[in-house]
Amino acid sequence: MNTNPLGEEKIGTLLRKFAIPSIIAMLVSSLYNIVDQFFIGQSVGELGNAATNISFPLSISCIAIALLFGIGGASSFNIALGKGQTIPEEAEKAPNYIGNSITMLISCGIVLCLITEIFLDPLLVFFGSPDNVLPFAKTYTRIVAFGFPFLILATGGCHLIRADGRPKFAMFCNLAGAIINTILDALFVFGFHWGMAGAAAATVIGQAISGAMAIWMLLHGKNIFLKKSHFIPHGIFVKRIISLGAAPCSNQLAMMLVQIVMNKSLKYYGSLSIYGESIPIACAGIITKVNQVFMAFVIGISQGVQPIVSFNFGSGKYKRVKSAYLMAASYGFVLALIAFLLFQFAPRKIISLFGNGSDAYYSFAENYFRIFLFFTFLNFMQPITSNFFTAIGKPKGGIFLSLTRQIIFLLPLIVALPLFMGIDGIMYAGPVADFMAWLTAMAMVGYELHQPAYRGKTLNIEKSEVLK
Repeated sequence: MNTNPLGEEKIGTLLRKFAIPSIIAMLVSSLYNIVDQFFIGQSVGELGNAATNISFPLSISCIAIALLFGIGGASSFNIALGKGQTIPEEAEKAPNYIGNSITMLISCGIVLCLITEIFLDPLLVFFGSPDNVLPFAKTYTRIVAFGFPFLILATGGCHLIRADGRPKFAMFCNLAGAIINTILDALFVFGFHWGMAGAAAATVIGQAISGAMAIWMLLHGKNIFLKKSHFIPHGIFVKRIISLGAAPCSNQLAMMLVQIVMNKSLKYYGSLSIYGESIPIACAGIITKVNQVFMAFVIGISQGVQPIVSFNFGSGKYKRVKSAYLMAASYGFVLALIAFLLFQFAPRKIISLFGNGSDAYYSFAENYFRIFLFFTFLNFMQPITSNFFTAIGKPKGGIFLSLTRQIIFLLPLIVALPLFMGIDGIMYAGPVADFMAWLTAMAMVGYELHQPAYRGKTLNIEKSEVLK
């Protein structure tokens, strides 16, 4: 039997091999939003920036679906391969997880597109759009919605490609679409002066190319050999995929819910402040997407370590599992510290990249950067630890951790603190939630890694927690 490098090669080498392409893929994914924000900010201005923030919950929902079936399918596939080292029957099940995931990614993308087109106006109003922003948001979202199936397939498919041991191919898949999107953005927005519609059209074309590349690569796999039967959804496989993809999906859904409440709160409390309705929404949208660039590094690390952790956990090599997690967390901390310094000492320079604004606009943006993102240097812990629990086949722990920052801590604080502090309360909700989420993740992973198996002893694993 051939040995799998996931179980033998040095952890540092493996992590770099898988994490770097994953980070680049995540950065490229975040570039879709950043590039649109840049061109729209420079050509349309503040209202255009606010419009993309109003539409942002729908983009988050696409990522949620992609992670549900992408990471869920990848984790299931890798765990099955790992167990297949000793139980050949498990390896035979592995392709079903990939095929079922592809079917669900495409189907859910089409459904989300139709829902958005049918209920566009009420959705955007529900997301908190001010009246003067709504026309821009409608123009942008109506076009972008046609790209949802491609975005979901490209994002989720890249996780499946990475699980197949081809991280560079996953990176190229996203990179091609992002480069085309950037070129077309410049052409459509600055060259043809199509404004919001031009930025949206460029995004859809880039996503379509990435989606097509992803499906081609999955049909020509390295360790994946798909048949028609593998694409037929089966309850056993879909249930397992969803259980392992639920944690990262829940995190994205939590982000979407928080984004909606945030928009509504910024609109309401902004109208009671010197900033007005649109300035807080525009600034918060830009800063959220800038923060996503930092989070792309962290999430890229957590995704890169996933196949290493899953395979070695399935193979019973628990000391390698622990080493992989600790190394990923160390890299995450260094990156988080760099982001913290940038957000604290260069907020005006960052916000200026996305167009000019009034003194009130810059004042709010600088305060939001420095206060809301104060504990950025702790924000690496929650996503890495949440994905760690998912990767070892303990989805309940992963789901709980994925909800801590957004739902359990941040959402109540966004609602409560502004009652006493006005719009400043929204800003101070961020660091409090970040600290509490960090503390919870530290406690849970500390308990998990203290188990005897991670120190080379016998570990009693509940049968319900791992793939049978």
